Amino acid sequence: MKQKRCFVIIDGSNFYFKLKDLELHHLINFNFSEFVQLLVGKNRFVDATYYIGKVKTDHSDKTKIMHANQQRLFAHLSKHHIKYSLGYLLKSDGKFHEKGVDVNMAVDILVATYENLCDHIILVSSDTDLLPAIKKSKEKGKTIEYIGFSHSPSLAMIANCSESRLLKKEDLLPFINK
Repeated sequence: MKQKRCFVIIDGSNFYFKLKDLELHHLINFNFSEFVQLLVGKNRFVDATYYIGKVKTDHSDKTKIMHANQQRLFAHLSKHHIKYSLGYLLKSDGKFHEKGVDVNMAVDILVATYENLCDHIILVSSDTDLLPAIKKSKEKGKTIEYIGFSHSPSLAMIANCSESRLLKKEDLLPFINK
């Protein structure tokens, strides 16, 4: 059987909060290289991107800490040969909300599809805003694999993606460097 060319797309916020639910959210200790290798399996790895809203500092202590932590995460991702794509964070009512991240993921799914950069897109996200891009990519013959979490699966993603895999806490433990 021919190896599929695989793109891995990780929704950073979604991934972080799913790991946080499992008490595994220390991303600086997460071995992204081995995690991506598990996802790709015997197929050919082409690219992996982590999508996240960029923290801008407003010189408050909270945003300075958030910014410094995000810079450490970017260095960690780079060490593991994972690209990152930035949306932005909008603060409203004292809470931060990501903007532009879903659009970046959807555009990259469609670019990979229409430019024939891969055969198989591995999507680590439960965000149903991506469904239109997923459906179009599937129409164009690409395989979209949803990677979810068994404690909080997206039934819509399972129903609309070509393949699905739900990870349990014990599947993720080997990627946490103590």
